[in-house]
Amino acid sequence: MWIALAGSQIERLWQDTMQKHLGQMVRVLAAVNILLSIFTLPAVAKAKDAPVRIVAFGDSLMAGYMLAEREAFPAQLERKLKAAGLNVEIINAGVSGDTTAGGLARLDWSIPDGTDAVILELGANEALRGLDPAKARQNLTSIVERLKARDIEILIAGMLAPRNLGETYTSTFNAIFPDLAQKHGALLYPFFLQGVAMRAKLNLGDGIHPNPEGVSVIVGGIVPKVKELIARVHARRARQQGG
Repeated sequence: MWIALAGSQIERLWQDTMQKHLGQMVRVLAAVNILLSIFTLPAVAKAKDAPVRIVAFGDSLMAGYMLAEREAFPAQLERKLKAAGLNVEIINAGVSGDTTAGGLARLDWSIPDGTDAVILELGANEALRGLDPAKARQNLTSIVERLKARDIEILIAGMLAPRNLGETYTSTFNAIFPDLAQKHGALLYPFFLQGVAMRAKLNLGDGIHPNPEGVSVIVGGIVPKVKELIARVHARRARQQGG
């Protein structure tokens, strides 16, 4: 009988102890949930409100050949967008003399983690040197595909080949950029030097590279497309965060 009574008391003691600890566990879990909600919501808000990080990836036209840093395309574009109330960061990843092959070779370390979008401006040096358009197309295709695989939005800034290279070359080369944009769903600005090419007052003495005023014209022309690019980034963020 004593053993049965002792067993009953032990059982009640065990139940009381479990109920006590269970209540404590419930309170702890509730506190954890509250803390998670406190720290998670600002993180989501921060992600939505974070600056749109755009890498300007190209050659000397992008780098700002013979220009001060603040006069180059990336800096002028950032100021223009910020003046319009857009929260952006434009990173200058232009390298003078670069080709599509060079761009492909340095792609991974030139486009850092956390990049939202890329303005892709390459191909001018191929055209100036009369290099094989098929190789340029192949390299640009690889660049676009690798950026898409990283979920990075793309604005392709097209180029036009000099007419003295002949109709076959120019038509083959010029078709690269719209073809890539259509195939991969990228945005397209058909000619990066629109309004600037062949206008002496907007170029340096070499007649090829834009001066600060020329860069300003380029920025003014491409801004609507860059705004579309930024809108795509915001739409992607909203999808990723469930609304």
